[in-house]
Amino acid sequence: MTATGKGRSPPGPPAGRVRVLLFATARTAVGTRSLPWPVSAGGTTVRELLVELARIHPRLIPILAHSRFFHDGIPVARLDERVRPGEELAVHPPYGGG
Repeated sequence: MTATGKGRSPPGPPAGRVRVLLFATARTAVGTRSLPWPVSAGGTTVRELLVELARIHPRLIPILAHSRFFHDGIPVARLDERVRPGEELAVHPPYGGG
């Protein structure tokens, strides 16, 4: 109990958001160019974020399998790389142009 006699609930982990950018067919599948994605203060791995993204947006599953990912503009080398609040993960499916 606090000095005022009121109980205090245990603090939960502070949360933040990662900005997920979607390009080409990924954008079409989700219907938006970016998503604010909630993460804990310690962040999450790229793999965990992609698993949750596919769970919420199942139309992304075949697209993610062939996509490249960029963490704050740098290609993701390992899926166990951590993405923290305030950072950005971009999903680039194969696309052509010319």
